[in-house]
Formats: sequence, structure tokens, C-alpha cells
Amino acid sequence: MSQFDSYGTLVAATLVLLLGRQCVKSIPFLQKYAIPEPIAGGLLVALMLLLIHQTTGWEASFDTSLRDPLMLTFFASIGLNANLASLRAGGRVLIKFIVVVIGLLLLQNLVGIGMAKMLGLEPLMGLLVGTITLSGGHGTGAAWSSVFVENYGLSNATEIAMACATFGLVLGGLIAGPVALYLIKHSATPEGRPEDALQPTTFEKPQSGRMITALVLVETIAMIAICLMAGRYIMGLLAGSLFELPIFVYVLFVGVILSNLLTYTGFYQVFDRAVSVVGNVSLSLFLAMALMSLKLWELASLALPMLAILLVQTLVMALYAIFVTYRVMGKNYDAAVLAAGHCGLGLGATPTAIANMQAITERFGPSHVAFLIVPMVGAFFLDIANAVVIKLSLLLPMFTQLS
Repeated sequence: MSQFDSYGTLVAATLVLLLGRQCVKSIPFLQKYAIPEPIAGGLLVALMLLLIHQTTGWEASFDTSLRDPLMLTFFASIGLNANLASLRAGGRVLIKFIVVVIGLLLLQNLVGIGMAKMLGLEPLMGLLVGTITLSGGHGTGAAWSSVFVENYGLSNATEIAMACATFGLVLGGLIAGPVALYLIKHSATPEGRPEDALQPTTFEKPQSGRMITALVLVETIAMIAICLMAGRYIMGLLAGSLFELPIFVYVLFVGVILSNLLTYTGFYQVFDRAVSVVGNVSLSLFLAMALMSLKLWELASLALPMLAILLVQTLVMALYAIFVTYRVMGKNYDAAVLAAGHCGLGLGATPTAIANMQAITERFGPSHVAFLIVPMVGAFFLDIANAVVIKLSLLLPMFTQLS
């Protein structure tokens, strides 16, 4: 085994991003289906490491200590860029998308529990292959699997949760492009949306040049540091209470309050151009680190029935995005981009959703609505709704008998 320290891991992540960019530029399939560059590069490296491990037994171990700070920086940048007036303006669209997201949460648990029962598995297994790991991701999976171990005696819950979340992260980044491409072709604007004169939003056009100064960048980093510090403090205060949530929710919430408070008082105007640079760099590095450090050989520990449930959940996500998300959100270009983002939310995580939408808008043009709605729903409303759906699911007779 070779151990990469934090510096080596950072170098490797940047090389993965460069590799992903070159792959997308050079391979027509990846370009045609708008596969995000971090997904392409990270998955290619993970597959190469799998091949090396299976043939030689050699294993690379990466120091992932920078991964969580990068993820939190990404969520802080979402919060700092959240203008409450803009959110109010998109109120109806926001509410519709929240309803669509909640519908998928209910469906995922229904499919997971139903298939687990059909295949003779524990009902808890079906719940693990539902919203806990797919819409919830690794963080929610780790939290709830420990509950299953302590309260229900499911000894291998943690390993199953991590494997399922890993599977979802990969598939969430792969199916969004083909789904969005199909929807755009059948929308009112099959060529996408022409570029407009508006400045791109924080995450909408990551390759766009943005003029910033060193002082503005330092001020932005200072605000992000405040978000991270305050978010961790609030998490400590609320630990074990009814309002306990993953730390990134608190970080994002602090960013929203800080940004809008500074704007309202006239004390300081947040420069979204600087926020966009820091946020996009953090997002890309986080995804690269997350994917290149995947130990794909550990997915072999998934029993065939569990893999069958995951494949069905992937198909359900694609069909739901096409026949529900796209239609409810308006059957237009914005709806297609929202559907791509929903594929990331429903199988992976908010960073995957943003990367999916970036790949689409880089090719087909901007979608301000999608980049306004998806980050806030994915980072805040989704976790609250998911927690409620999971707790309601555990009230079903099949689970109450186990506790």
C-alpha cells in the first residue's frame, strides 16, 4: 500500500481534474452526454486503481483530511451567494421543486423496502438502499447506519451504507447527462438557451473569466472562514437535540444570514465573482478527491440482491426525472437542467447535482433558475425533508416490531 499525505492528495486531485478535462474534450461520448469533468477524471482514476489492485494487490490510500473543509467551503459559498430577495422571486418554482423532491424521497423508500421484502432481505436493508444513502449520501448514511447498529442490531449496516452511497455518487454523475440531453431534444428549445448579457451566477459558468482583486479574495476567504467556524459552533450547541443536522447545513445557513445581513446594513457588499472562484475550485477538488479515493473493489461486498435494488433505484431516478421532475417544472430548458440536478440530488449529493448542471449549461447555455433553486433545496430543504421521511418510515409496523 502507498500512503499519500495531504500534499500528495492535493496534487493528485488537481491532476485528476486536468485528466477529466482532457477526457471530456477528447472523447466524443463524454462530451455528447455532458459528463462532468471531475466525474470523468475521478472515475477513470478509480477504475485504473481497481485494475492495479486486482492484478497486483497494490492499493493507494489518500489523506482525505482536506475533503470535508473543501465541501464546507463549497456550501459556505452557496450561502454567501444566496440573495433572499431572489429566492422570494422564485418562490413558486422553489415550492414546486421541493414537492418534487419529497415525492422522490417517498418513492425511493417505497422501492427500497418493497424490493427488500421481495428478495427476502431485512426491511432495514431496503431503507438503507433508499433515501438514507441515495438522497442522503455518505454523511446521512454514516449517521443512520450507527443507529441501525445500536438500536436494531444490524451489524454490517455501516459497510452497506458506505457502499450504497458510493454507488449512488458515481451513478448520479453518469445518468444526468443522458437524461438532460434527451429532455432538451424534446423541449421547446432543443438547441438550449442562447447566451445572454447577464453575468453568470456563482456556479453557472465555472469556466468564465471573473476579474477579482487580492483584497476581495482575502475578504471572501475571511467570510467563508467565519461560516465554517460559526457552523461548527452551532452544530456543537444543537448536538443531540431535535434540530441536529449535518454541519454543512449550519455552514450554509450562516452564509445566508451573514451575506444578507451585510447587504441589508450596507456595511459590505459580497462580491459574487470572488465567491464563484472559491466555490468552484472547492467543488471541483472535493469531487475529484471523493471519486479518486473510491475503493471500487469494496463494492464487491454488496450482495447481488442489494446490487439489484441499487440498479432499480437508478432506473427509477432516471424515469422520475424524465416523467415527473421535467414535466412538473415546466417541460422547458430550465426544467431539463433541473432534472439533471435532481439526478445528482437523488443518487449522489448536492456537489454532484451542481457539477451535473454545470456540464449542461456549459454546452447548452445558462439556466439561472436551476442554479438558484437546486443548491438551496439540496443543501437545506432536502436534509430536513429526508430526516422527516426516514423517521416516518421507521414508524411502519415492520420496523417498530424490530426495535
